[in-house]
Amino acid sequence: MSDLKAQIEELWSGRDDLDVDDTEANAAIHAAIDLLDTGQARVAEPDGSGGVIVNEWLKLAILLLFRQSKMETIEMGPFEFADKIPLKRDWIQRRVRVVPGAQARWGSYQGPGVVMMPSYTNIGAYVGDNTMVDTWASIGSCAQIGENCHISAGAGIGGVLEPMQANPTIIGDNCFIGARSEIVEGVIVGEGSVVAMGVFITQSTKIVYRDTGEVIRGHIPPYSVVVPGTMPGKDGGPGLACAVIVKTVDAQTREKTGINELLRD
Repeated sequence: MSDLKAQIEELWSGRDDLDVDDTEANAAIHAAIDLLDTGQARVAEPDGSGGVIVNEWLKLAILLLFRQSKMETIEMGPFEFADKIPLKRDWIQRRVRVVPGAQARWGSYQGPGVVMMPSYTNIGAYVGDNTMVDTWASIGSCAQIGENCHISAGAGIGGVLEPMQANPTIIGDNCFIGARSEIVEGVIVGEGSVVAMGVFITQSTKIVYRDTGEVIRGHIPPYSVVVPGTMPGKDGGPGLACAVIVKTVDAQTREKTGINELLRD
């Protein structure tokens, strides 16, 4: 993999001189995308100490794939698409349940036991084992979703390819993301968290602990229960939306407590 990484970085540095029919370059790019598609490599992964390692060379491979690929007609059943990136197939062999209307691009990964209702998963995304991607949810490019999660109907997990140094949005294991919520711009949702319906979180969104008033940004600590809220405006002006951590539960409590009960207060 280190040799492939070096090759992709070299191709990126000389991308302006690449020919779209360069078979050697295209083989290297496709090999990198296959690593993403099979889960052997990830755009981002935990570093073991609460942080994240971003494998930027895999982002470069995705961008090179777009540059080197040609528009083609894609036929699936009665439907016709025109795109540069093919859609995934062979779902039974991957042990993934896919309901008609669900789509995932080649270069995204879905672990065994994943269920995809009519939804969309973009290239570079990683969806862990036994996670449910519910109706009309969208998983953006390079977004990372943990195991045993539920991404509810209409929820959006934001993607990122550029700028290179930007972290993808990451949802930890055993998380629930409520319907119509949006988690974007590289926000990290810690393991076991429950995000209620209609919560919108960006890097600049204030995340407020209700019991202390402490304000954080960019991440939700593990086992947090989060609901939508508002911060008062200055001098009587309009308030701004925020996210409110109403309680924190430990892992043992989380295992014994239903999601709907955690959202009640």
